[in-house]
Amino acid sequence: MNNAITRKEFLTGSSKAVAAVALGAGAMNLLTKSNGVAGMSAATWPYPYQTLDVEKVRVYGHDAYYAKGCCYGAFHALVQALRETIGEPYTSFPTEIMIFGSGGVAGWGTLCGALNGASALISLVCTQARTSVLANELLGWYTQVKFPTDMSNQAAVDHKFTNTTYDKVLPQNISGSVLCHVSNTEWVKASTFAVGSTERKERCARLTGDVAAYAAQILNDEFQSKFAALYVAPSTIAECTGCHSTAVVSNVSAKMECTQCHGSPHSASAVATIDEKPMTYRLEQNYPNPFNPSTRLTFSLPQRETVDLAIYDVHGRLVKSLVEYQEHSAGTHIVDWDGTNNDGQHVASGIYFSRMQAGAYSTTKKMSMIK
Repeated sequence: MNNAITRKEFLTGSSKAVAAVALGAGAMNLLTKSNGVAGMSAATWPYPYQTLDVEKVRVYGHDAYYAKGCCYGAFHALVQALRETIGEPYTSFPTEIMIFGSGGVAGWGTLCGALNGASALISLVCTQARTSVLANELLGWYTQVKFPTDMSNQAAVDHKFTNTTYDKVLPQNISGSVLCHVSNTEWVKASTFAVGSTERKERCARLTGDVAAYAAQILNDEFQSKFAALYVAPSTIAECTGCHSTAVVSNVSAKMECTQCHGSPHSASAVATIDEKPMTYRLEQNYPNPFNPSTRLTFSLPQRETVDLAIYDVHGRLVKSLVEYQEHSAGTHIVDWDGTNNDGQHVASGIYFSRMQAGAYSTTKKMSMIK
């Protein structure tokens, strides 16, 4: 007997099918409420939360990446830690529901899977309003921190991960984007390792652990009533959305940094060219150093290249964008930093870092501001 039906027959009969499914679902609900589902206990949203061991979560995330991918890895790391501290409803919760997010959703390179998985857990234990706040912090932090973090690199060297596929320190970079394809591409350019290499996969494993660990940290702070957002959006976002998210143009609704992909077509560069024939990529030590209140940075390009040059604090947070993914011709160029952040406020004295990326070239210089 041939039970195949055409798409038209399926669609015309869909109302009957929906009714049948609804009836079946209602019966299942009655069964669940009256007798319970074997191995599961009833739970209401938001789910319960208890303080987690951040470093244990980091290890779980790294190792779970190799099992079923980055999205699963971050989500499973947090659920596994909650299974150990709380039990049900986490013990029976199928963390495999997050497999889809691997590689920016089935390899499409959209939202980083680790962010996807960690944000899903945040929304499982927090109200809608608090989920938005914490997820915003998580994504903002991701765009401004060096991956893999020092903690993950050291954990690999110390063999704290169960999966020891690669136990050397990996190069670090700041992706500037929450998108999987940008994050991976920028790291590949900075490290020179191929996207299909063992090193790149290990980078994503460590990143997965890092993201899960930071999610655990901000959740710990949230439930201990001491959470404070640290992410400060680059001023360029407000500059772009000031027109493109208002009645002026009104064609964009987003929080991502625009100029990384689209450049900065409306502003003239403050970079001056002093030599047109350098042989190598180079970022010179700033001068003067130590400095107060301003200092000059000099960089060289042997060919036309897109350049990102920015100042970061000792916590890896973006302080000032000097050159934001702008194209510059071959030559030696100079740009001054006046000791202010992206909001125009003068920064405190202390240690800062200038970081330059141009093509596959990436380097960082240490600077000292004194007052």
